[in-house]
Amino acid sequence: MRVTILGNNSALPAFGRHPTAQTVTVYGEVLLLDCGEGTQLQMQRYGQKWKNVHHIFISHMHGDHYFGLPGLVNSMSLLGRTAPLNIYAPAGLEPILDLILRSANTELKYPLHFHRLSGEGGRLVESPTFSVDFFPVEHGIECYGFLVETKTRGRRILPEKCKEYNIPVEHFEELKDGNDFVAPDGAIIKNAWVTAEGPEPKRYAYCTDTLFTERFLPLIQGVDMIYHESTYLEEDEDKAIARFHSTATQAAELARMANAKHLLLGHFSSKYKELEPFREQAARIFPNVTVSVEGVAYDL
Repeated sequence: MRVTILGNNSALPAFGRHPTAQTVTVYGEVLLLDCGEGTQLQMQRYGQKWKNVHHIFISHMHGDHYFGLPGLVNSMSLLGRTAPLNIYAPAGLEPILDLILRSANTELKYPLHFHRLSGEGGRLVESPTFSVDFFPVEHGIECYGFLVETKTRGRRILPEKCKEYNIPVEHFEELKDGNDFVAPDGAIIKNAWVTAEGPEPKRYAYCTDTLFTERFLPLIQGVDMIYHESTYLEEDEDKAIARFHSTATQAAELARMANAKHLLLGHFSSKYKELEPFREQAARIFPNVTVSVEGVAYDL
């Protein structure tokens, strides 16, 4: 799993930072989390191919998280997309998107499926290689976070060992499932001789925008990485509370409580030019913290 930051600022673009958007790449499929203004330009800039995007997740109805969506949806059609596209968002986004397309007499050349988010969360996507869940956060308006989890692809084949035991390629899937191989002469080749443990599933939690809250803490326990909004430094905690946001220190506290392996900070207020103080404040509580940088890909 790989997370690529396309935008990590809050409402106003500033200091070369753009509104919120990021991709999560899972076994070659690209998931788009939020779609702030300029997202399609950022995707081009950082090599994120829209052809591999089949699922777009919008956390809430503040414009810095979805103003880039109509342009991206339209561009995909202009560029000849035919594959279906799934959008998961609060219900209020559907009529807005529909109005924009109808006002321009736009007919998309691909099926667009809108999935309304509501309630206390649950499973959104279940595929052979990954799943996506959503959960409510605290932001003054209806707002959701997302949890992406990879699935194990079975045991890892050791090609040289398989060659040594003359195991044909067509039996590799059986080996991945943990089965032994029975040779033509009846000899049993133990699975452990020709395979190794596969990669552990990875879990990524996307938490923006939100007050500090333990509401979703049980769901994200033990995640490999949390992207948590850190709009303000701790000296501006009063602003964070008033505007339903978090500080870098609060993000670090949540990561500590969740026993996360890595914390990625983002959604910075445009009042701050320098971001190193965010890392410094968070690191006092949770040392394995990184200030996100646009265009950088973070491997889990």
